[in-house]
Amino acid sequence: MEIVALPLLHPEIYAHTGVPRPRGVLLHGVPGGGKTQLVRCLAGELGLPFITVSAPSIVSGMSGESERTLREHFDEAKKHAPCILFLDEVDAITPKRENAQREMERRIVAQLLTCMDELAASDKPVVIIGATNRPDSLDPALRRAGRFDHEIEMGVPSVEGREEILRVLCAPLSLSGEVDIRWLAKATPGYVGADLTALTTEAGVGAVKRIFESMSAHPGPLTAEQLGNLVIVPDDFVTALKVVQPSAKREGFATVPDVTWADIGALGNVRDELHMAVVQPIRHPELFSVVGIDAPSGVLLWGPPGCGKTLLAKAVANESRCNFISVKGPELLNKYVGESERAVRQVFARARASSPCVIFFDELDALVPRRDDSMSESSARVVNTLLTELDGLDTRKAVYVIGATNRPDMIDPAMVRPGRLDKLLYVDLPTSSERLEILRTHTKRTPIDEASWQGIASIVTSHQCDGYSGADVAALVREAASLALRGALEAIGAFETESDNMPTQRMTVSVDNFVVAASKTRASVSREQRARYERMRDKYAGVPAKGRRLREAAEAEAEKEAKEGGDVGMLGLS
Repeated sequence: MEIVALPLLHPEIYAHTGVPRPRGVLLHGVPGGGKTQLVRCLAGELGLPFITVSAPSIVSGMSGESERTLREHFDEAKKHAPCILFLDEVDAITPKRENAQREMERRIVAQLLTCMDELAASDKPVVIIGATNRPDSLDPALRRAGRFDHEIEMGVPSVEGREEILRVLCAPLSLSGEVDIRWLAKATPGYVGADLTALTTEAGVGAVKRIFESMSAHPGPLTAEQLGNLVIVPDDFVTALKVVQPSAKREGFATVPDVTWADIGALGNVRDELHMAVVQPIRHPELFSVVGIDAPSGVLLWGPPGCGKTLLAKAVANESRCNFISVKGPELLNKYVGESERAVRQVFARARASSPCVIFFDELDALVPRRDDSMSESSARVVNTLLTELDGLDTRKAVYVIGATNRPDMIDPAMVRPGRLDKLLYVDLPTSSERLEILRTHTKRTPIDEASWQGIASIVTSHQCDGYSGADVAALVREAASLALRGALEAIGAFETESDNMPTQRMTVSVDNFVVAASKTRASVSREQRARYERMRDKYAGVPAKGRRLREAAEAEAEKEAKEGGDVGMLGLS
């Protein structure tokens, strides 16, 4: 506030000290973040004239008309000095001149620069405030000293900020005493001021609809006593949360995933490590401060394909109730110079705007390969840009990075040094008992008789499915279910013809379906690949390769003892 207030209310201080007065302030941030509202409140608080200009309204089809309109606004500001001149959506009239499509756009930029310089030379106490959602699209000449001297980023409010906004918005509403504003603030990650306004409005509309539905068709005017019982309850906000989405999610860029720990079979050790590395720092940052440690800067999940690395990252974001941005490494690469680096910076900018947020880089080896003499200059720039963003820990603010790769040996070593992706977690192929957990997860909605379950479980835990990844087990379940469905359709003669006589009895997936499905599927990771991953595990995970073999041997011994204890109806599959 002092950046604007002091030059306007006390210009004599600057004149006495000989210090140049601040001339311009650039506000930038996500749409709906409150930039315009902040400037209006500032002008009202200072009691100064406020001249607002919507930048797109300046543009005219007639030659010279746009420049004339711009000059008139600056002349008006000089007449009302001291005052605030607010240029909303300033990016509409100030594109980078080298990228301008028409000569008129270049002339408008040049005219604005001239007007700002003339205003500074006139020594009139006027502060220009510009607002934009796209600061990188502005002409660089606008952002130098003497024009927009200061830049202020208005990001997504924190939990505490959302709580304050909600308390202001809910003050005039008739709320039930059961409404927990603190809980509501925690349930709205990524919401900006405009989103929270829409949320409270939607909750109020929902309450009115609910009240009308409980009344007769043509009720008379309600008494004060009847009106006193009509309040907005917590369920109204729960319903509104399903309707009103945060701006970042509407743009299709960030969202809270719907994957939970229950959707992931096995991987208990990796889940625990991720819980401490990401979930707890978001839930309880004060505890990390008490013991004087920082949360890990980033996590690299590596291992064979199909073992649940992406699911783990999504479940972490869901568990911590933060937004999630998933990026396939190759999709950021662009043939045009500078576009790949810009895409990397944009990902982190969007994450900061949607914080708390988890950025998940899948196939990270494609984005940051090892730098050597054979690497192209553009690839090296992408690696350097990502390393620079990872080093900006202080400005990342509740942005956590999780990378995933099948080839950690191909990633640039600088990525995995302390301070970047410093926590490496090996996501291994599941053991026989873990395959059984994955089977339970993937058959929650599959109709299987209890009598068939033991036989199906024996197939998945047998040596025939040794080396199956989580994705392979899921494919096995899909194939078995497809065989069951095909059999049901053939039974009624509807496989190749249209028929309304669909089976009414409950279809089930049998042991035989799984036997056939197991003969049609195979492990997606070969024995040679598994051996290579075990060797890499020695280097990157710091765990001896024999550790897994000992674990599998112990499980095999336990299974043998269970078999000797009683017949469990094994099928005898090898």
